[in-house]
Amino acid sequence: MGVKTVTAKQIEVQRIVDALSKAIAQHRLPPGMRLIEAQIVDALQANRNHVQVALQRLAMQKIVSIEPNRGAMVAQPSAREAREIFTARRAIERAIVESITPQTMRKHRQRIAQHMESERKATGSTDRRAIVRELSDFHLMLGEICGNSVLADLLANLMVRSSLIVALYQRNDHPPCASDEHQDIVTALEEGDQGRAVAVMIEHLDELEGQLALEEPAPPEVNLKQALADL
Repeated sequence: MGVKTVTAKQIEVQRIVDALSKAIAQHRLPPGMRLIEAQIVDALQANRNHVQVALQRLAMQKIVSIEPNRGAMVAQPSAREAREIFTARRAIERAIVESITPQTMRKHRQRIAQHMESERKATGSTDRRAIVRELSDFHLMLGEICGNSVLADLLANLMVRSSLIVALYQRNDHPPCASDEHQDIVTALEEGDQGRAVAVMIEHLDELEGQLALEEPAPPEVNLKQALADL
């Protein structure tokens, strides 16, 4: 079987996908915002056909929604979908943590240390966008160093969708993550205590979900007779 060649179009489409995903994950593009193709073409200096393919790919990943006569917009996950995403994150991030050994931690020691320093600086600032970026990148980093590319890809999608959930449902304006808990996970993994690392991660995700107001809004009470009167 020959080596599959990556085309220039595929590379360009992926660049657009990555740029839009990053902007959404960092809350630069809020849930429900219309994604006008011409503006994306101009902002990213991209081909319109490539932008259309990228939006379709993001729609398949449920990061973007595309509606007839309205075009593409940043997805707005329902409360039920939010709960399901956190259930999925618990499963995926448990598997990721369980696969990281002390040897893995030593191999990536410099990268981990650099990230934790960046995270501490961000959380000590008032730059909410930087805080969101660094705290999210911790989870993505664990996915990347665990050695399982399937788990890493699944987590990357869930993290972008989680950012939409935070933007829609977070109860307050505090960052949706805590750096101290991240350090506890790192320390446990360095010591080879995967059980404790998993426990801290699950507790951490439980706390994140607990910060969200995931009650479905009650349907408005409408008198059908009055609504149809004089029609």
